[in-house]
Amino acid sequence: MPDTFAAPASTGPSLNDFASFYLYGLTNQPYQQSTDLTKFGELFNLVIGNHGGLGIASSFHPYQLVNEAGITVWYAAYAQFYAQPNRLELFAEMTVEKTQFVVVPPASFAEFHIWPDTRLTTDENPIFGRFVPFVIPFLVRKDPELLRWDKEFAAAEGDDSRLRPYLDAVNTAIKFVQPAPAFVLGFGEFDEQQPELLIEKFLSCRDMLL
Repeated sequence: MPDTFAAPASTGPSLNDFASFYLYGLTNQPYQQSTDLTKFGELFNLVIGNHGGLGIASSFHPYQLVNEAGITVWYAAYAQFYAQPNRLELFAEMTVEKTQFVVVPPASFAEFHIWPDTRLTTDENPIFGRFVPFVIPFLVRKDPELLRWDKEFAAAEGDDSRLRPYLDAVNTAIKFVQPAPAFVLGFGEFDEQQPELLIEKFLSCRDMLL
């Protein structure tokens, strides 16, 4: 796949048909890849559930999620999907059969690009040099049904002991791409209009690391 993307034409599914979600946590090596696409699919099922969409075969530091041109890894995944000549058939599978696919992100996203929000730099917060943020992204076909993550939290009704087996399963499932000492802090939706919200998720956990 090319590392640059032209704006897709209007024919076919649009980026508005998808939502950009992510797992986030702490590690010592945030940028990790795996060739085990089956494991990425299993992680998608565990976190997202019965929804169509795209797993993105890498984990990233938050400052790798948006390149210098302002393109996010979620948009890059969408562009790769859109470039497929059978995209309408694939999109129908995502919608009707809830099929998930996995894409390998362009190598250009290996580069760090510090956003205007610099609060995750070690100059501002040295603790993030020891506990390094990572993100595992998912591009999900929009659907009114709750995501698996949200269902598990709703079923636990605030009881940590009921939720713990699910969170343990998620932490185990990421080990093929983020081995120990990595661990998951939570799950969120990326807002391109407010990317600083992702930064704030890590900052909200900073005091517990000190």
